[in-house]
Amino acid sequence: MLSILSLGLASLAVLSLLLLFWQWLSARSFPLHRQPPVPPEAPPISLLKPLKGAGDSLEHCLRSWLEQDYPGSVQVLLGVESPEDPAVRVVEELQRAYPRRKIELVICPELRGPNFKVAKLVKLEPLATSEILVVSDADVRVPPNTLNGLVASLGNSQVGLVNCFYRLANPSTLAMQWEAIAVNADFWSQVLQSKTLKPVDFGLGAVMAFRRRDLHEVGSFESLENCLADDYQLGNRLARRGRKIEFCPLVVDCWSEPMTWAQAWQHQLRWARTIRVCKPVPYFFSILGNPTLWPLAWAVCRPDALILVFLAAAVLTRGVVVMDLEQRLTGASPRLSRLWLAPVKDLLHFAVWLGAFLGNQIEWRGSRMRLKSDGTMTLIA
Repeated sequence: MLSILSLGLASLAVLSLLLLFWQWLSARSFPLHRQPPVPPEAPPISLLKPLKGAGDSLEHCLRSWLEQDYPGSVQVLLGVESPEDPAVRVVEELQRAYPRRKIELVICPELRGPNFKVAKLVKLEPLATSEILVVSDADVRVPPNTLNGLVASLGNSQVGLVNCFYRLANPSTLAMQWEAIAVNADFWSQVLQSKTLKPVDFGLGAVMAFRRRDLHEVGSFESLENCLADDYQLGNRLARRGRKIEFCPLVVDCWSEPMTWAQAWQHQLRWARTIRVCKPVPYFFSILGNPTLWPLAWAVCRPDALILVFLAAAVLTRGVVVMDLEQRLTGASPRLSRLWLAPVKDLLHFAVWLGAFLGNQIEWRGSRMRLKSDGTMTLIA
């Protein structure tokens, strides 16, 4: 029995490394950071940004959108729930600083549904004056040619949605450095890995560009009010209508307030349960690609010298791949002092993976929600 278990763990250990190399090669083949051409036509764009609160990065993130080198007209719609929201002061200062920009502050009272981000988009979309809509989270800072890249990628009439990959820009605590491996190394490369198997059928919510008529064809924002993963649902519904989902080669920055281990854990668990609900079968089998867990399990089951050497080689390989993927996405020089975080992340991810199947409740923006099997959620009083 022990030999059969050892053989099974050996197979999983080898498979996990093969999947790691596949993930790495898929990421390296994508033209990340390639400068997009200026589109031959510059159609007007409406930018929709739901806001809540005013963290340290809000002003800089909004300024990055106001300083785009896009030659066409850009309407900026910024939605807040009430006039007392601290984001209002930031927006009013930017309106004075950029008098030539079309910046509209929209108060969105009486929001419906548990997803207040989408509820604000429901209020903003009727005020948009353009066919091309760009939706972005409040904490996203973008390079100055982002709109050029989005419009260039959306030039193909068969493309229904354009996404941008994103990086965690300020991992200021150890817990955030753990999460940065998940975001800056694994997530984007695993998305590209899955793209080698089948066309992408989901959206990434940091930055999305799409046509207004396509949005209305799949039910507008009103149909997403109860969805947690509204970005996934929008992309999935467009894909089911035959539209292609593309990725702009530019990378945007997501800025976050400092997180403790408890906050980072809740964030990862919410993310895991969301993915599990959206893609239950792929998420279940995703644990096969854990290149630290299976070699370690094999070494614990049969701790002889050759297997321990294999474990050491696997952990070192994992660390090198993580450093390379992070460097490709962020542009920052690799830091050998963080090499140990890669296997730690893998082992903690196993706990997160288990937690995704052990409940259907999440904490999101100060509220507790219950996820349903169809991807919608309800507020728990």
